[in-house]
Amino acid sequence: MGTSDTFFREILRSYRQHGGINHLDGKNLPSRDTIAEITQDLLAVIFPGFHSKTGLFSEQTPDCVKQLLGAIARRLQHEIKKSLAFSSHATPIIRHPGIKAAEITPFFLSRLPKVRRLLVSDIQAAYEGDPAATSHEEIILAYPGLEAIAVQRLAHILYQERVPLIPRIMTEWAHSRTGIDIHPGARIGPFFFIDHGTGVVIGETTLIGSHVKIYQGVSLGAKSFAKDARGRIVKGIKRHPNVGNHVTIYANATILGGDTTIGDNTTVAANVFLTQSAPPHSLVCNEGAELRIIPKKKQAADKTQKGLRL
Repeated sequence: MGTSDTFFREILRSYRQHGGINHLDGKNLPSRDTIAEITQDLLAVIFPGFHSKTGLFSEQTPDCVKQLLGAIARRLQHEIKKSLAFSSHATPIIRHPGIKAAEITPFFLSRLPKVRRLLVSDIQAAYEGDPAATSHEEIILAYPGLEAIAVQRLAHILYQERVPLIPRIMTEWAHSRTGIDIHPGARIGPFFFIDHGTGVVIGETTLIGSHVKIYQGVSLGAKSFAKDARGRIVKGIKRHPNVGNHVTIYANATILGGDTTIGDNTTVAANVFLTQSAPPHSLVCNEGAELRIIPKKKQAADKTQKGLRL
């Protein structure tokens, strides 16, 4: 008993000494477990019949979806209210969080058909981009890239509505399941495909166009962090790359910087470390110790010349 009392006193002392990791006497924070459950239910709405233990038949769908949406709305509104009531140095105070949560929740649910349209394009991109894909069903059931993209597209809506905490909890839940870390702030166009996916990192201010394909280990990150006069990192500025349309980025490539733009129809080879822009229709690759950005037309011409010499 004496030993237990000692541990008890020591942990209470640590609460006083290290207050920065306590949340005592403050607003009730959103529940990570509840948000994970809501996210799973949202995936069941987005992909009806894929996330249930028993089959879902067409005649059951209206009642099942209505019931599920009602349960999602009640829980989500409650969690958004708690999130909006939370305030920090980076989060503005909301005077009537309950009213605002009641506005955001139906708006969020109204965007679900748009998310489904985008995900149809992502599934098509995966099917067309992966010769190992045998069906759309396999992609929905088994591909971690699609799950990470689906959760990010949902979380992005709440991020745009300036809901604190919840969007990041959602994408980190997906990160823990898939090994793919996509910030909810990233803006991603249609027909997006992440092949394999483990170790992919996409930063908050990344802008990705349409028909983009990336492989495992790709990082779209920040090159450096601007600091204010007191040496603190400046938040809310453009830090991550822009990726154009019809771009392919191969495994373990690292592309950094808010002023870095990868032009349309460009290919970035594996293991490239890039902190400068690449124009459209380029091949970015390592040649020995050198980084090369080659116009694709020149690359094709060089291959033709080599073929003629042979």
